[in-house]
Amino acid sequence: MPCVTVSPQFKIKIPASICESMQIHRGQQLQVLPYGQGLILIPFKTAKELRGFLKGIDTRVEREEDRLE
Repeated sequence: MPCVTVSPQFKIKIPASICESMQIHRGQQLQVLPYGQGLILIPFKTAKELRGFLKGIDTRVEREEDRLE
């Protein structure tokens, strides 16, 4: 598992092998979330980039009898 070092400016460099496998490119924004004793980095995507990513999803929802009208 690759390790990174935090610079004096609190910067980290993500190893190239991870960037390639996760399709992260230079200048791309990442959301940073604290998780326990670690961090989660999530590539930020605009609404335009997300358009159509749920194509084909089953939108049928089973409802309880008292909710049907």
